[in-house]
Amino acid sequence: MGRIGLMSDARALLDSLFATAVAAAHPSAFLPRLLPAPPKGRVVLLAAGKAAGSMAEVAEQVYLDGTGLAPERLAGIAVARHGYGRPTRAVEMVEAGHPIPDAAGLAAAERALQLGDGAGTYDLVLVLMSGGASANWIAPAAGISFADKQAVTRALLRCGAHIGEINCVRKHLSRIKGGRLARHAYPAKVATIAVSDVPGDDPAVIGSGPTVPDPSTLADARAIVAKYKLDVPAAVTRALADPANESPKPGDKVFGATSFTLAARPADALAAAEKAAKAAGYEVVFLGDRVEGEAREVAAAHGRLARDLRAQGKRAIIMSGGELTVTIRGQGRGGPNQEYALALAGEIAGMAGVAALAADTDGTDGGAGDAADPAGAVVDGGTVMRAKSLGLDPAAFLANNDSTGFFTALGDLVQPGPTYTNVNDFRAIVVDTP
Repeated sequence: MGRIGLMSDARALLDSLFATAVAAAHPSAFLPRLLPAPPKGRVVLLAAGKAAGSMAEVAEQVYLDGTGLAPERLAGIAVARHGYGRPTRAVEMVEAGHPIPDAAGLAAAERALQLGDGAGTYDLVLVLMSGGASANWIAPAAGISFADKQAVTRALLRCGAHIGEINCVRKHLSRIKGGRLARHAYPAKVATIAVSDVPGDDPAVIGSGPTVPDPSTLADARAIVAKYKLDVPAAVTRALADPANESPKPGDKVFGATSFTLAARPADALAAAEKAAKAAGYEVVFLGDRVEGEAREVAAAHGRLARDLRAQGKRAIIMSGGELTVTIRGQGRGGPNQEYALALAGEIAGMAGVAALAADTDGTDGGAGDAADPAGAVVDGGTVMRAKSLGLDPAAFLANNDSTGFFTALGDLVQPGPTYTNVNDFRAIVVDTP
């Protein structure tokens, strides 16, 4: 804030808009009113994803303190990314690997399946889903080793596949994803409440849809592997050809007593930020909550739009969400939001009155799975000139996919820490008078 070349007022506004979007998606803002009434039997709470800890924490407050449910009638397990755990009383809290699964996620998934198997007719299996659940709940299909699942996940993350494609393959190599958790809980009532982090908010894609019918097929999964020419273990190839690994489809009896509620969406978070931007006196150019594509290509398009608005003398904020991808060719560190910001810096170089923030609402953007990983970065029209004055070549950092290194050197990373929610990316470009 106040550094030479970075407009402090614009940075403060961008920080505020990001905080507004995150707050709108926190479970405390929506979950209490959505929780089902206690059943005759137990509440079996199964939570997974980056908001799992906060969702379990809020649910416990409602059931134990609000409805007076006896603690012995509440059981379950919540598994979140390392650093995203919250203090819980009746529900076991586990922190596990993301985006690459680890042994903690493997054990937590087995426990969730056991709890589902043990649910009775009068019990409610309450499934609280959020982005990150696909990595946090790992239950490899028969014949697939844990190492095989890790290898496939790494390959999918590196090839540039979008989240729907990644989850399609995951679902057909799992005993919990793609509707299979509902199969384990049957005939108990299953109520799923989800925070969406995927473009389009498809229940079958959020957390790889463990409690909803799966429209994708083994053939679809094989086509994705072929499309990206993935080098996968032989056991994975065999599993994707085994009819026994087909997921349950719409109409299956296991979904007869299930419900699904979409609680928080990227659109909701962006709407809250848009309202705040308008209150600050800006016109909002909203590009949608489902923007996908290569980060640097999207940045180029957004940079051109900012340049056009600036030429027209507009006072506006370009806002968008979605999930960008990065095809990794270099050896550096970063994530889609940081790479977008680095590419955008080149597009808006020399443009007075223009600044931008790109960050993941979960608090981490790519990285190695550490809770302290940055969420994104900020740039303005002076970023490139400031970098060059320090002997840094932005193009070289971009070619090496080293956006984290670049923004660390400039001090322009966005590092809020864990936010305990996840509604995907938040991007805003302020176009103002110089």
